Amino acid sequence: MLSQLRDMIWSDWIWFPEGHGWADLKNHGGHVFPQTQDLWATIPIAFCFLIIRQIFERCVSHSLFRKVRVCAPPNPTLESYFCSTSKHPTQSSIDSLSKQTGCSVRQVQRWFRRRRNQDRPSKLKKFQEASWRFTFYLLAFFAGLAVLVDKPWFYDMKQMWDDFPKMPLLTSQYWYYMIELGFYISLLFSIASDVKRKDFKEQVVHHVATILLISFSWLVNYIRAGTLIMLVHDAADYLMESAKMFNYAGWRRTCNFIFTVFAAVFIVTRLVILPFWIIHTTWVYPLTLYRPFLGYYFFNGLMFVLQLLHIFWAGLIVRMVIKFLPGNDIVEDERSDKEETESEDEDDSRERREKSIINGHVLNGHTPLNSKHWKRD
Repeated sequence: MLSQLRDMIWSDWIWFPEGHGWADLKNHGGHVFPQTQDLWATIPIAFCFLIIRQIFERCVSHSLFRKVRVCAPPNPTLESYFCSTSKHPTQSSIDSLSKQTGCSVRQVQRWFRRRRNQDRPSKLKKFQEASWRFTFYLLAFFAGLAVLVDKPWFYDMKQMWDDFPKMPLLTSQYWYYMIELGFYISLLFSIASDVKRKDFKEQVVHHVATILLISFSWLVNYIRAGTLIMLVHDAADYLMESAKMFNYAGWRRTCNFIFTVFAAVFIVTRLVILPFWIIHTTWVYPLTLYRPFLGYYFFNGLMFVLQLLHIFWAGLIVRMVIKFLPGNDIVEDERSDKEETESEDEDDSRERREKSIINGHVLNGHTPLNSKHWKRD
């Protein structure tokens, strides 16, 4: 019964165009083809990534964060007040501390803001996560570029279908696939312990769709299309992660510049190259060669899921770009909880000042003269 069900699920007519089947992917004549059992190698690779990540975050990114972050400068008076009295001084306390230290009110406010941010464990954790992903995406992008730069289908995407599905597997393609798939599996394993963002569900859908897409393209030898898709994704991801790193470290102008570059690359790669070149070559062009089959619909269905997510994220990116273009404010990840900024401190101090005016100086439009005046009223 089970064997019959398995044979029916993996029937040639479901996953391959007419006239082709699993027999085409058997190793022969010195040529190697993708095999189902090869995917098991991604599980230990994923666990290796999880171990390497822990070492990297503790030894590399933690030390890097301490070196590059913008910290509150040493000030014994302010530090003593921060530790013993309050992390959120009132306006009168800020004025008093300003006189004691010889700093301006704005400098005192900025010091407390930076000092509070230093104690936020989430900020260090976010930096560690971003630096780990940045390192992988950067290396993966240039590795993928090295794998594809001398391939004819990199320049003429229609050639990804030449002699399909009988294209032999190259060693470079094997390792590119195993490492990319292992990394995305490790992200799925660790997403529950990572800093949760507003698009948590979209992230899970993205990781699952990516894993299914990479795995399926391996099984039916869509290797050429798969490598192009992975390269296009890695082209923008490392820029986003680097912008986050500078954001968490407090390097505002650098963050804004890199984010602008990332936004341009994201729009070009995810909203232009991917749908109009790659998806067009996997969705429209095959119909000139073969009759539609279930595997064709399954693969492109996953591609459309990813494309919808790209449109969703493009909307968030445009919103962030619009926010910082008029001024010099920091680019904030729309998916994350916000860190304190100088503008927020100014708003807080202004609010405290207004409250003090209302409570201490003006009530219902009348100015109190002295305590006897209140008694008479």
